[in-house]
Amino acid sequence: MRIHAVQSGLVTIKTCQCYGKGHGAMRLVNTILDRNWTEPLPIYSWAIEHQEGIILIDTGETARTLEPGYFPWWNPYFQFSIKPCLQPEDEVNFRLRALGIEPNDVRWVILTHLHTDHIGGLHHFPNAEIIISRKEYELTNGWSGQLRGYLTQRWPEWLAPTLIDYEPHPLGTFLESFTLTKAGDVSLIPTEGHTGGHLSVLLQIDGLSLFFAGDASYTQQLMLDQIVDGVAQDEDKSRQTLKQILQYVQEFPTVYLPSHDPSAAQRLAARTIVSV
Repeated sequence: MRIHAVQSGLVTIKTCQCYGKGHGAMRLVNTILDRNWTEPLPIYSWAIEHQEGIILIDTGETARTLEPGYFPWWNPYFQFSIKPCLQPEDEVNFRLRALGIEPNDVRWVILTHLHTDHIGGLHHFPNAEIIISRKEYELTNGWSGQLRGYLTQRWPEWLAPTLIDYEPHPLGTFLESFTLTKAGDVSLIPTEGHTGGHLSVLLQIDGLSLFFAGDASYTQQLMLDQIVDGVAQDEDKSRQTLKQILQYVQEFPTVYLPSHDPSAAQRLAARTIVSV
């Protein structure tokens, strides 16, 4: 089974977005007001050439984010706290073709959550089954969804996702899961906090767990240090999720793969497990 890190450009964010400061609404305020920026971070999707069909985890960003007016003018986070950097040829469709995968070959697109840098390339996959947690999808509705940072006005009109509900099937330290494949080797687990319906994907292969973590943490080290990010929708749930992940990687050999970790692609290639 071939597994690929698929990078669609870079994004620079405020340091306080990685290392959350304060509590409640002040975490976002402190992120926006922070004058310190990270180094450019990768935007990763993950392609799994599974025997039951190609699985794509997240779709990366769109180059349209560089167009004036793409982000809502009234939202200070989008105006002052992120700097995407990619060209049209960096989008996920071109990156997949370089690997010999056509977008129409993708059977499943799993979205860890619905922030723009994870759903920006969705328009390339009209023929795939789009899988989202029901809770995440419902949180995008109306003005409250806009305030949470969901750019629903930029989504493809054809989007009619499969909304999943978890089943009471424990998977390691997680009490609920959703099994995607008939082989039982690909499962979705709730990792809420960064967003209210955030999920992660577990692929169990060759005695290892490949843990595609989305934005449950921005890097492996931040997970090990149990640092809640500065834009988490629910700080307490995020802390609980980080604790569950840490317990999981302590119990099971795990390759931990967040979407913005500069070292994630190398860990995937080398199958480097978390050392705790």
